[in-house]
Amino acid sequence: MPYKLRSKPTALRILEFLNKRKKLTNKEKQHYLNLHRGYEGEILFDNFTEKLQCECLILNDLLLEVNNTSFQIDCLIITGDKTYLYEVKNYAGDYYYQTDKLFKKPRLEVINPLHQLSRSEPLLRQLLLPTGFNPQIDASVVFINPSFTLYQAPLDKPFIFPTQIKQHMRSINEMPSKLMEKHRKLADRLLSLHLSESPYNQLPSYEYGQLRKGIICFKCHSFSVSVKQRECVCQECGYKESLTSSVLRIVKEFEILFPNEKITTNNIHDWCQVVNSKKSIRRILSSNLTAVGSHQWTYYK
Repeated sequence: MPYKLRSKPTALRILEFLNKRKKLTNKEKQHYLNLHRGYEGEILFDNFTEKLQCECLILNDLLLEVNNTSFQIDCLIITGDKTYLYEVKNYAGDYYYQTDKLFKKPRLEVINPLHQLSRSEPLLRQLLLPTGFNPQIDASVVFINPSFTLYQAPLDKPFIFPTQIKQHMRSINEMPSKLMEKHRKLADRLLSLHLSESPYNQLPSYEYGQLRKGIICFKCHSFSVSVKQRECVCQECGYKESLTSSVLRIVKEFEILFPNEKITTNNIHDWCQVVNSKKSIRRILSSNLTAVGSHQWTYYK
């Protein structure tokens, strides 16, 4: 199991919710799709790293800062003799490499991930300098999408292509690796320095009144959900979900979208729309969350 699990970024979760409840601009939609594609690629890479059998510590999705400069590491694998740093890209289609630049055919220049790698590696070394531990770092860009092709790929660049990932993981497994206390201290140090949220999140502005209210079907994402006794039934695809599960799912969404608002019976009743009974909302909240206050001032955490 990874020493640090990967979790879906809050910015991506917010954009997922907003995409269902309001019309995003073309720019906002593209940003959402880019984040979604990147996260999907990282999850695909996790499928490979989690199969490693050697002694290692896997830290996913680190956001670190040194000298007021923040940087992100998609995946870091600490072994006995070497630390592997990965920049994961989920590019799809035909690309070509020319004069240190990366282009998507026919001629759309994209960010060269080597530039990101050459930035994060020295910053990581700088961060580790005070610890006195200076591990050998093997930094690579992983192209995870099987439909990716890079023409004119330079042989001297640290690229790992889709067809090479399994062999790369086998080579790590075959290397003798014995973890010691210094390796765990290094991992714990990085975990303690991890920032929970990026200062560069680009989120559209939104207000409660701008968003469509209602319970969204978990399966087909339509708003055609009605309540029948203690079940929510989608009129589009027929998916059924318990009322409790639906309400708790909608509470989590409300909490992420409006972190400064209190979870109250009235707020969740208005957000759900299709649940007529406030008594049912109150029962679900009181049974699954912690009540704070009393009577009309009660809210839940």
